[in-house]
Amino acid sequence: MKKFNIRKVLDGLTAASSSSSAAAAASLQSGNRENDMIQETLQSEHFQLCKTLRHGFPYQPSSMAFDPVQKILAIGTQSGALRLFGRAGVECYCQHESGSAVIQLEFLVNEGALVSALADDSIHLWNLRQKLPAILHSLKFNRERITFCHLPFQSKWLYVGTERGNIHIVNVESFTLSGYVIMWNKAIELSSKTHPGPVVHISDNPMDEGKLLIGFECGIVVLWDLKSKKADYRYNYDEAIHSVAWHHEGKQFVCSHSDGTLTTWNVRAPAKPAQIITPHGKQPKDGKKPEPCKPILKVEYKTTRAGDPFMILCGGLSYDTVGRRACLTVMHGKSTAVLEMDYPIVDFLTLCETPYPNDFQEPYAVVVLLEKDLVVIDLAQIGYPIFENPYPLSIHESPVTCCEYFADCPAEVIPALYSVGSRQKRQGFSKKEWPVSGGNWGQGTLSFSEIIITGHADGSIKFWDASALMLQVLYKLKTAKVFEKPRGKEEKSSTEIVDEDPFAIQILSWCPESRVLCVAGVSAHVIVYRFSKQEVTTEVVQLLEVRMQCELNEVESPEGGGEQASAVSTPGTSSSPQTSLPQSHPSTSSNNSSDGLRDNVPCLKVRSSPLKQSPGYQVELLIQLVWVSGEPPQQITSLAVNSAYGLVAFGNGNGLAVVDYLQKTLLLNMSIAELYGSTDPHHRQPRSPRKARQPSAGLCDGNDASATPEEKCKSPTSGKPLFSLIWFFSTHFPVMSKSKQISKNVANDFAKISRKINMIADQKDERRVRRHCSLPAKKQQSCVKEMKRKQAASFRETSLRDPNARDNSFSRSRSSSVTSLDRESREVISSFYFCDSLSKKSETVALPSLWVGTSLGSMLTIALTVPSTPEQRMQQPVGVCFCGSVVRLKGGILRMAQLDASGTLLPHVYEPWYEPNAPEEEKERPRRRRPTSPPSSQENQDCQYAVVCSEKQAKVVALPSQNCIYEHNITEASFVLRADVVTMPAGVGLACFCANGHIMTLSVPSLRPLLDVNYLPLTDMRIARTFCFSNQGQALYLTSPTEIQRITYSQETCDNLQEMLGELFTPVETPEAPNRGFFKGLFGGGAQSLDREDLFGEVAAGKASRSLAQHIPGPGGMEGMKGAASGVVGELARARIALDERGQKLGELEERTAAMMSSADSFSRHAHDIMLKYKDKKWYQL
Repeated sequence: MKKFNIRKVLDGLTAASSSSSAAAAASLQSGNRENDMIQETLQSEHFQLCKTLRHGFPYQPSSMAFDPVQKILAIGTQSGALRLFGRAGVECYCQHESGSAVIQLEFLVNEGALVSALADDSIHLWNLRQKLPAILHSLKFNRERITFCHLPFQSKWLYVGTERGNIHIVNVESFTLSGYVIMWNKAIELSSKTHPGPVVHISDNPMDEGKLLIGFECGIVVLWDLKSKKADYRYNYDEAIHSVAWHHEGKQFVCSHSDGTLTTWNVRAPAKPAQIITPHGKQPKDGKKPEPCKPILKVEYKTTRAGDPFMILCGGLSYDTVGRRACLTVMHGKSTAVLEMDYPIVDFLTLCETPYPNDFQEPYAVVVLLEKDLVVIDLAQIGYPIFENPYPLSIHESPVTCCEYFADCPAEVIPALYSVGSRQKRQGFSKKEWPVSGGNWGQGTLSFSEIIITGHADGSIKFWDASALMLQVLYKLKTAKVFEKPRGKEEKSSTEIVDEDPFAIQILSWCPESRVLCVAGVSAHVIVYRFSKQEVTTEVVQLLEVRMQCELNEVESPEGGGEQASAVSTPGTSSSPQTSLPQSHPSTSSNNSSDGLRDNVPCLKVRSSPLKQSPGYQVELLIQLVWVSGEPPQQITSLAVNSAYGLVAFGNGNGLAVVDYLQKTLLLNMSIAELYGSTDPHHRQPRSPRKARQPSAGLCDGNDASATPEEKCKSPTSGKPLFSLIWFFSTHFPVMSKSKQISKNVANDFAKISRKINMIADQKDERRVRRHCSLPAKKQQSCVKEMKRKQAASFRETSLRDPNARDNSFSRSRSSSVTSLDRESREVISSFYFCDSLSKKSETVALPSLWVGTSLGSMLTIALTVPSTPEQRMQQPVGVCFCGSVVRLKGGILRMAQLDASGTLLPHVYEPWYEPNAPEEEKERPRRRRPTSPPSSQENQDCQYAVVCSEKQAKVVALPSQNCIYEHNITEASFVLRADVVTMPAGVGLACFCANGHIMTLSVPSLRPLLDVNYLPLTDMRIARTFCFSNQGQALYLTSPTEIQRITYSQETCDNLQEMLGELFTPVETPEAPNRGFFKGLFGGGAQSLDREDLFGEVAAGKASRSLAQHIPGPGGMEGMKGAASGVVGELARARIALDERGQKLGELEERTAAMMSSADSFSRHAHDIMLKYKDKKWYQL
């Protein structure tokens, strides 16, 4: 194992800091003798980056297909993506390189192949016989636009209809065009003077494969005879056609039209329709034509042996049903059922018992693809109930605003969450099994459990089980229950700081071992939850209001650099828990200052009625920041909770606060400048005194008490310091396509001044607020309303609520001028870390501490004195002592972690979970557990290391000496969005995700680069908001508003990925064809087959024009597709086929051997006879 010697690094540091004392240098060298012995096991060969799975609903779906034999469902999207679904846990994601919309999908039924047609006039053949499907062939049309495709069952010839009205035929084995072409001018009547329009439908007669039904958009339908190459019948109707469906006997077909009518035609009676109905039209009494309705976009006609046929259609509603949701209509006999959908219908398919079109279809379900959901309806049960969907397609039920990923969780957490979440499931589903049941699960699994937590815009939180490359929802928590919900817009509170989604989740902090959950919302509120298996009713929600404001001219900086004892007098601090009980409810909602400004009022009104809390997560404490002198509270930018100490810390641009959620008291409420004390590196000066009630008077850090209007109404997590650069990028640079690259000059300028941009907005809005305060009351109210309107607009622009908000690219701001940058930069709290550490240089025993990171790169420490026994903990207050700054880095602090003397990552301190609602006599609270750190440190010897990562660099600091022993500049032109110290199977590393799309890993503690991959060319706001690393080499991000993309950076997981993935294709025998019967076979009444090879082959039809389409070969041919599939099932199938072939060859060999033996015997007998014949004869007698 390689040993890392850092003496050269120390020599450089010593030379650079020649002003340091000799004693300090000697202490530094002696303190790092142990560092030379730290052996790192993590190497670059342990890392490899690859995508694993994509979960969620396909974003912007456009088409759908189903294989009735393999039971596989395929969905295409407008971005060229393919999502394939089998049984629960069998999913696959593919992507067309062009990114064009998928307009149609056609399965080669039971062949393990799929044909996709794109909007760029290309068709592709996908091989599904491998775990990661690949394109075998592509064909790009050059002169005509594709509008419709049709692939008959058990046929290798694909019909392709075009916008010009022509039909071309493609051989799906070779993906070559046939010379056989059906031209539009030959299909329609010669007397017709107008073009019939694009081809909107192609299908062959179920009983005669030689008859092709062609539907043109104008309303003309043609029955084409493939053998005679002419039209047998033409059917004309005045309204445009949207779809056509056959009766299985091939004697009738139904057309849906743009006026909401359905026309039924007899094949041999083209003069007029046999029947015209308007399913949703009002029938006039005088016998006139019904009023026109909306177009019927699709109709399907399915027959049953023992009952009336089903006619299923979408659309066709009356025009007077304004605002009515999309509907699916099921007509069965005399009954008509109208099923309302939550979203517009994209497509639907009827699932039938047989794949043969010339047999009774026996429909049993309808798959309905909606814009944001997938619904399967049971046709066999009364009332048409829906099937319970086993896929994780509800991620986007409310827009995702934040995300956290936890790998290697305690084994008992997932069963506990599942037990309470199973009670939340809806009832009334179909009792049958999910009909999409194809494929097989993967053989390999991961040895650790994984949990994903998503926060949503409506205030809900979802826990997902992500173990074994699957995803299923475990439990859903609604945080909005603790607040009063306004019934209408007119009842909305005037204290809300956002117009939309006031309950949106901004930050999550979760302790898996203690199951304590803490969330911060966009309305400047923090809620602490504890997990309980018992149901309780809370009469009064425990509330603690915090007034986060500081005035530098009234603050005395602590002396001695934080060495003094904790004697901070803060609002709400109390040594007696009785005097600090939370308020019953905020009766201060009407509190206004003497000049009419809001003061001491929270943004949201707390629920006044009793709150029934089901088993699961239950409210322990609600913390709300209040308005200060007419200024709304700033959004929370960082949050941390610790169950061992019973504390929660949160911070924003005004400072930080520490709350004891056990005693329900406020321990600390300080500005950032007060944390620095006399050692403030920014030398912030107090402002000139102003009137006490004026807004923004004497605020800490030289900034306004509240964020700018744009910041107030940003999407929930955009207030974090790590997103300030993204906000700057979006407001000062135009939208860039994927093909364009950011210039190095722009990136460098971006990196230099990005940290100062928020200050400019502060200047503008400070002047605006001052001007508002000098106006009369009425004008001031109107100005406030205008500001709130602009805030809402800004929030809508950056939120994920609108899927068409183009949040996958940065947008240009209306004002891109950069004025003065002479004021000091804005500093906010960016991160927290609770641990037992040696916070002071003189300490020898690790004590509870809180590490604080700021957006200007400072890491400060606060020492905590936590009573040791549970009884003392509930009676005595927690002590606080400021220890000053430890280290400074470039850029905002993103992540902090702690190592022991051997370089091992110390786990966070926690208290194991116990039932909080158990009776006192049964409640056995376990003592808090500490990480395995050395109990004490000898003088001048370091035994702990702090790993600190910022937006620009990473440092490792030895404790308690506070000497920087390692330093690495992560990026210069970009900045880090997310960083985590992660545990890998081979060791501990630092994982970073940059705004330029690079994913990097560094060794710990030496900070050696181990991996640097340009994963994404340009990072968008959604990815920046949701990207997160986890242990064991796992990571994820929200790749679209509805989908989660999971990736791995572990070489071990990449090597085992093929084994863990499920198989889409499984060997299944095709059902037998329907029996024709004696009389049908005798008189020719059965289905007529057609040898398409004789018609469309090169010998009969010739070659197609080379300029019509271009063939693009894929990585394999049809022979590769017909090869056996990968995986265990494929291997067994191959082995079985090989055994059959071997047995057949052995049988043939045995027959040939027997024939040779018989021939040899015959030859022997014949030779013997000749010998006897000529035995006694002389030579002259021959």
